[in-house]
Amino acid sequence: MARPEKTAAVAEIVESFNDSAGAVLTEYRGLTVKQLQDLRRSLGENANYAVVKNTLAKIAATEVGIEGFDDLLTGPTAIAFINGDVVEAAKGLRDFAKANPALVIKGGVLDGKPLDAAEVAKLADLESREVLMGKLAGAMLASLSQAVYLLNAPIAQAARLAGALQAKAEQDPTILAGGAGTPAAPAAEDAPAEEATPSEGAAEPEATDEAAEPAAESTDA
Repeated sequence: MARPEKTAAVAEIVESFNDSAGAVLTEYRGLTVKQLQDLRRSLGENANYAVVKNTLAKIAATEVGIEGFDDLLTGPTAIAFINGDVVEAAKGLRDFAKANPALVIKGGVLDGKPLDAAEVAKLADLESREVLMGKLAGAMLASLSQAVYLLNAPIAQAARLAGALQAKAEQDPTILAGGAGTPAAPAAEDAPAEEATPSEGAAEPEATDEAAEPAAESTDA
């Protein structure tokens, strides 16, 4: 490979590393062209599966600051540069490897840190982002429902109380006037006290003027 072509190839791998959320290194020895096409198709938008030269991949990994790749870059190598859901891509590679044992997952990189084959397998066992988001949304909805119930509970209780008062008022209308049924007659000792005690500033009873008039008539006689 001429030097300009080599430089361009390294730059392309560097760009793929920088633009991806992670990468999984595989050995594809024994896979047919059709099987490689099926693998790319199964990964869909989650990953770009590219065959690379080990020497160029080592240079590119060094340029982006990834360590621990040298031991993995042996034999025919293809890298799945993950652009979408990392977990979904790992699951796709794992499932394809189960159906096609010729595909060997050697390791990978996530957030600039190298992963071995066992760590990639653990990544594939995780729940996908969509599932986790669904569970989070369900938990938030449940919390929201509880909050709405707590906010509405006093209102519901007030409505039940109002209903009970309305039913009581239909049986006994005096409740609406502030009473609790027909009031009993006041005690006899209480009534005279209210009549005999004039309010402050009230005028004297008119009976006093009527008593003065007879006195004047008797004087003329």
